[in-house]
Amino acid sequence: MSLLIPGTNSIKDTGYEVANSVVFENDGNSDSFSRDMVTATSRRTFTVSMWLKKTKNGTGSEQYLFHSWQDSNNRFISSFDSTNILHIRNRTGGSNTLKFNTNQKFLDTSAWYNIIIAIDTTQSTESNRFKLYVNGTQVTSFSTSDYPSQNADMSLGTSDFDNILGIYGGGGNGFSGYMCEMVYIDGLQLAPTSFGEFDSDSPNIWKPIDVSDLTFGNNGFHLDFENSSSLGADVSGEGHNFTVNNLTSTDQSTDTCTNNFCTLMSNTPSAANFTLSQGNLIVSKSGATTIGLYGSSIMLTNGKWYYESKMTDVGGGDRSRMGVAAYESVTGTSSIQGSYSGFEFTGTTSGRFSITVAGSTTEIDGFNTYAQGDIIMWAIDMDNTKLYIGKNGDWFNYSSANTGGDPTSGSGWVTNNATALAAPLTVGYVGHAAGVSDSTEVQINFGAPPTGFTISSGNSDGNGYGNFEYAVPSGYYSINSKNLAEYG
Repeated sequence: MSLLIPGTNSIKDTGYEVANSVVFENDGNSDSFSRDMVTATSRRTFTVSMWLKKTKNGTGSEQYLFHSWQDSNNRFISSFDSTNILHIRNRTGGSNTLKFNTNQKFLDTSAWYNIIIAIDTTQSTESNRFKLYVNGTQVTSFSTSDYPSQNADMSLGTSDFDNILGIYGGGGNGFSGYMCEMVYIDGLQLAPTSFGEFDSDSPNIWKPIDVSDLTFGNNGFHLDFENSSSLGADVSGEGHNFTVNNLTSTDQSTDTCTNNFCTLMSNTPSAANFTLSQGNLIVSKSGATTIGLYGSSIMLTNGKWYYESKMTDVGGGDRSRMGVAAYESVTGTSSIQGSYSGFEFTGTTSGRFSITVAGSTTEIDGFNTYAQGDIIMWAIDMDNTKLYIGKNGDWFNYSSANTGGDPTSGSGWVTNNATALAAPLTVGYVGHAAGVSDSTEVQINFGAPPTGFTISSGNSDGNGYGNFEYAVPSGYYSINSKNLAEYG
């Protein structure tokens, strides 16, 4: 079977489908949504539900999620702090009137989390005034648990406050990751069953449900991010549209809580050596070093799979590389040297193949070419242990010529080495090998392309999933949780 990193949600058909998410990239950027609030239905009772997939951990500062802001002394916030705990706080007049820090750390950059914050300060029982749910289950363990006093007003819900998503109201401290199904209910403290349900066949899997019948209240909204020309459009019917800041249609993604696409992982041992951006689908590296990035959120053990990649900075040519790696040959190390096994396509003008088995590499040149920006096609047949490589629509035929390979019929594979393609196989591997200072940038499209990976034609797999530049070979599929459930 194929290996999906534990914690990833929605590995099967959910009934209710979420079409789109938005990708926040907040390393010095100001990706965010904002709107002026109106007089609330209630400043004491409300519920927030949001689905998130992180792309970075431990950034050294907070990553703000849902935020109501008047000034630094009057605000309601939810954020991941610098240690990756979830932090929820209300400040009124410069004092904390509600403060909760989870013991749980949110470290999984492959998983979609549903976070629900439900508040009703009118409750006589203190523990009922604040409730937090993660993936449908109430959180009861906190390192800090300061409940609000009865009938306390929260710092939101008048025209003095702004609703802000993805960044601190005073600037900075932005969220890096994917967000979808952002819902705010003004005036009701709702249970998680208003927003999701556990799957009847897989009761540990929490999945979203249709929220259109909910009562949203004076300030309520539902952002589904489906309108690429108006990402901040409120679909609740209340008309509470958000201003979009530093985000465009290219920041819309089909990677969602109901179909989780493969990405690279920022929390593997080798990731600190590289810069990951745009939803962990663009990888860059500079300097004089030999190093590799391994670890994809979905790793393959069987089935037939397709993705595309391209180098947008090949540096010195043979120093920039992309490929696949046998995960167990490198796991736990910060480099990809030593006993590494895998396959690299090297960015020389000859488009070199490098097949490495237990640290011993064979390089092949002479029957293909590569120029910066060319799209490399990857077809991986784990059932028969074969790897096929193509460029700009044509498949290489390793045994004879530049073109003529055919993953569908099984001809022209570039390697069938069982050690180089050993399961679990990490895909989207990026290598940087520079004896002098140089640079590498690789963009990877597992079916939900990053900003900059321009798609002019648009092709999906046989199940209708993915957005690729070139046709997906028959019988091969984009690497996402829905296809994994069917073929893995």
